[in-house]
Amino acid sequence: MLAEQILVTIGGIGIAIWVAWYFWFSEKKGVKIQAATSGIQEAFITVKGGYTPDVLIFEAGKPIKLNFHREETASCTEEVIFSDFNKKAVLTPFKTIPIDLQADKPGEYEFRCGMGMIRGKLIVK
Repeated sequence: MLAEQILVTIGGIGIAIWVAWYFWFSEKKGVKIQAATSGIQEAFITVKGGYTPDVLIFEAGKPIKLNFHREETASCTEEVIFSDFNKKAVLTPFKTIPIDLQADKPGEYEFRCGMGMIRGKLIVK
């Protein structure tokens, strides 16, 4: 192998490792959601190439309302699935879609797009 081929191969492997770390292994900071005077913990999530914020922290036993606002038309983000709650919703482009959940037990609950490529997490304490 030539020196250039070795450098390109090492560079490609390095980029692949960085991408894997960034998407699957990097620690993401959560956003703590406070309950309103009504007792509902309400969060607004922007959907555009991912979920922003994608890690939300809630208090157990209080109702949760997630408002998804989809700012794109990509087919991957047209659906959001909450497997642990047996819920899913179709996200209409450029509209806010509310989803109500009740998490009585502490734990971590993932949500994802219909293709499973875009993910988020609810942390219930």
